[in-house]
Parts: sequence; structure tokens; C-alpha cells
Amino acid sequence: MSAVVPLRLLDPGWRDVLEIALVAYALYRVLRLFHGTRTLQIVTGLGMLLAIYAASWILQLEMITFLLAHVFQYGVIALLVVFAPELRAALAHLGQARFARVFRQMEQREVADEVVEAVERLSRSGIGAIVAIEREVPLDRWAESGSPTEAKVSADLLLTIFTPYSPLHDGAVIIRGDLIIAAGCILPLSQTPLADRALGTRHRAALGLSDEGDALVIVVSEERSAVSVAERGRLWRDLMTAELRELLAGGTPTRPSLESVGAPV
Repeated sequence: MSAVVPLRLLDPGWRDVLEIALVAYALYRVLRLFHGTRTLQIVTGLGMLLAIYAASWILQLEMITFLLAHVFQYGVIALLVVFAPELRAALAHLGQARFARVFRQMEQREVADEVVEAVERLSRSGIGAIVAIEREVPLDRWAESGSPTEAKVSADLLLTIFTPYSPLHDGAVIIRGDLIIAAGCILPLSQTPLADRALGTRHRAALGLSDEGDALVIVVSEERSAVSVAERGRLWRDLMTAELRELLAGGTPTRPSLESVGAPV
């Protein structure tokens, strides 16, 4: 006669609910941090390898299981090297208590007003510029390539930075909250071929950074004095002031965008 093992019903308490909520929120924040970046693509690939390993273990495919086990064994070191910049930036943001620096809606509008005014003046003067506005994904990696500034955002300061022949006019300005944290920054160029060859280095840099995260990157063309905005691999060109304000407020213009895959304008 076989022994009957009684099933114990789960009896979750308030601590269990709290732990589940905290873990869920932590996972949500991690996904928000990686959303729209190439890091998320790498994490997705790792998830697929884990799924293949689990399936191979269940089906007893010994060769595949053996190979993947060795890949995971030494792959941890490789992952630490690959994700070193992202891990450093994430830990730095935790230490800075980002939630304590969230701006009120009025302050956000003031920053947007200063940026829009600067873009309008730069466009009228035919001065090229590129301004990256940080959102959820930290831009510390790219800020380190420029000169630290830590100055409050103002139209006059942005105009001064991008004045021709100034030391920092060739690079990008990075804005975090209401501060310009760095100027003269070098951004990654988009490697995707674009159908419109009129796009210059600034546009490719804007698309390249938008592929890496969720930053909003504003470009003022030196040749055409036109204003463009790159976001998550999309590029809006020849924007009017109202459309730029809409993008800064988190909206999306009704006009079609130029995709980073090289679709024609």
C-alpha cells in the first residue's frame, strides 16, 4: 500500500505579497532601463539560449546540454566585461537617488522652453548643434567622452557652446533634468545604411544614440538650418516649433518619421 502524501495548500501572508510586489517592481525597472536598447536584445538572446538548454536537458540531448553548460560557465565573465559600462551607470544612478531629482511639471516646461528657444536661435543663425536629453536610460557612458559641465540649462549657454570655433561646438550636449551635465560629447554613429544621403554626421550620431536607449536627440542642421529629432531609431525632420515642443512633452508628431532602417523621407 503506497503512502499518501498530503498536499499542503499555500497560505500566503502579507510578507509574501510584499516580496512579490518588490520583485515585480524591480524587474519592471530593469526592463524599463533596458527597453529599446541593444542590451535588451542581448538579454533576449540569453533567454533563448536558456530555453534551448532547458529543452535539451528535458529531451536528454547530451551533446547540446554539454556545450551550453560550458558556454554558461565561462560566459558569466564575458557578460561582466560586455555590460561593465551599463552596470557602472546603473549603480551610479542608484547612488544618486534619481527619484529625489524628479522635476515638477512647471520646471520641465521651463527646461523645454529654454531648449526650444536655443534651437530656434541656432536655426536662424545657421549654426549646427546636437542636444541629447536623457530619460530613463543613463547617458553617463557618452557624457564621459565630453567635458563635464553641471550648469543649469539656458538658451544663452547652449548658444554659446555651439558658437563656431568654440572648444565644444563640434560635440553633443547632454542634458539631465535641468542640468547640462556634459558638452563636446562623442556619440555613436548609426551603422544602418540610410536612403537619404543628405543626412550628415550629426544626424547619424543622433540616430546612433537613439538606437542605444530612450534619449531624445535634437539636431540643428548647419547646411539647411532645419531641426530634426531622433528617438528610438526614428528621425523626424524639418520640425516646426510646435512639433518640437510636442516631442519634448512626450508626444509624437502626426507626420511620418524616417526609420533608422533607411526608409526614404
